[in-house]
Amino acid sequence: MQKFAVLIAIASCAVAQSPLSTILTGELNRNFNVLKEKGDLPPYFIGYSVNSNESFEVSAADGAISSQNQNRSRLLDITVRVGTPKFDNYRRINGQVPRFTATTQIALEDSPASIQQSVWLATDRVYRNASQRLIQIKADEKLRAAATDGSDDFSSEEPQVAFSQPPPLKFNPVEWAERLRKLSKEFTKYPGALNSSVSIQAQRVSETLVTTEGTKLEHGRLFSRIIITTAGKASDGMDLQTMESFETDDPSRLPSDATILAALEKAGKNLQDLLRASPADPIVGPAILSGRAAGVFFHEIFGHRIEGHRQKDESEGQTFTKSVGSAILPPFLSVVFDPTLREFQGTMLNGSYLYDNEGVKARRVAVVEGGILKTFLLSRAPINGFPNSNGHGRRQAGAEIVSRQSNLFVESSKRVSDQQLRQMLIDEVKKQNKPYGLYFDQVTSGYTTTARRGLQAFTVVPLVVYKVYPDGRPDELIRGVSIVGTPLASFANIMATADRSEVFNGICGAESGNVPVAAISPALLVSSIEIQRKERSLDQPPYLSRPEAKP
Repeated sequence: MQKFAVLIAIASCAVAQSPLSTILTGELNRNFNVLKEKGDLPPYFIGYSVNSNESFEVSAADGAISSQNQNRSRLLDITVRVGTPKFDNYRRINGQVPRFTATTQIALEDSPASIQQSVWLATDRVYRNASQRLIQIKADEKLRAAATDGSDDFSSEEPQVAFSQPPPLKFNPVEWAERLRKLSKEFTKYPGALNSSVSIQAQRVSETLVTTEGTKLEHGRLFSRIIITTAGKASDGMDLQTMESFETDDPSRLPSDATILAALEKAGKNLQDLLRASPADPIVGPAILSGRAAGVFFHEIFGHRIEGHRQKDESEGQTFTKSVGSAILPPFLSVVFDPTLREFQGTMLNGSYLYDNEGVKARRVAVVEGGILKTFLLSRAPINGFPNSNGHGRRQAGAEIVSRQSNLFVESSKRVSDQQLRQMLIDEVKKQNKPYGLYFDQVTSGYTTTARRGLQAFTVVPLVVYKVYPDGRPDELIRGVSIVGTPLASFANIMATADRSEVFNGICGAESGNVPVAAISPALLVSSIEIQRKERSLDQPPYLSRPEAKP
């Protein structure tokens, strides 16, 4: 199951090779040479990756600081490949994603003795586990039916050498704590807000990667965000939540207090309106998804299904594995993944990077052109017909790399104005003789099932949804809605798009952990979409009255 929820961007400056990179390179060469000479199964590839993280987080609620944290860490991940690129210890069997060791925390200081000790011991553990797995899967191979995809396990790529670092993180926790205290007081104006918070997160992340192929990379980014959340409980026990967020790179570029306050008031008003709104009824009918909602929609129902490793894994549904060169979307739609773009119309894109986690240079990948599937998102794990990576091997520190999404762009040649799109919705409602259509304004997350053993379905969780009546009545806010469906049927229902796009920045969770992504899409008109009622608690709102706010 994959999830998509909320996050940011990049900044870097050229530097010389760091002491950390030098230490890692020396220990890499030493360990590789020793294992090639003494190992019963000599490695043909070793890679060391260190994720360095510096972060601050401050949260406030009801005019007081609720949490404040500062953290620094360096996490080491080691890849050891034994066998050959054609058949090695990373071969996936029955959908299993092999993992050879837990991530190792190393010294924050560039101490050669300390770092070498950690790297040496971790390499020994990984090598032992890698060798044992290769022996096991070779022994078991005779008992299994031949795989339908007999491609190699590791591709050959050009080594990359580049050194850059994000600027220093400049963050004043005292100043931000005072700002958040004042801002969070505003939630006391909304009696239905049971739990509310305003949080800021500021982070500096960098990755150092060295491999026995000659790759030496240092790169990273700054990211900052403000998240406003407020939650309440309707009279029937349904839990409701609204959210607003701001994302950028440097904390100094976050918006003014006036802008944050306006977003906070919007979240509070939306919650109050939701608490008074009628619960949704299950229905199938025409709808418009805003650009942000459409971005999550495409991320869930399309993006995960064109990740390369799912085409080779026979435990997966393989929705599009045999569809290259065939129409899978309406002819007016194209889909591009482009991690090289850092912003779109002034908004930072969270799925941007210079190199993926395997050291392959980021590049633009046109996955669908005019409705026709052209390729997949690829890591260094080849699949039939695609022997090389296109720069989408990604992971969270502590996980193994698989192919993942980056910045998803939905492009359309059938574009109309927002007003025209709304009129097309009303016309479709009348044509289908439905009581109303739907407009999905805000979404918070989604998830999808791609495994063959499960239902090939998706769910998108909206926050703000309206009924759109064909007789001219005002739009009506409803609550407790989930979008559900299956991908192939959903694609066929797309009728047209708006003429402007919106950005949804998020974090996607899947087999290789949480990675930052973005989805950029115009609003979509669909002829048919299914909604179901959201699960609700049987608990009632608080029995006691809310305490009076005091100065």
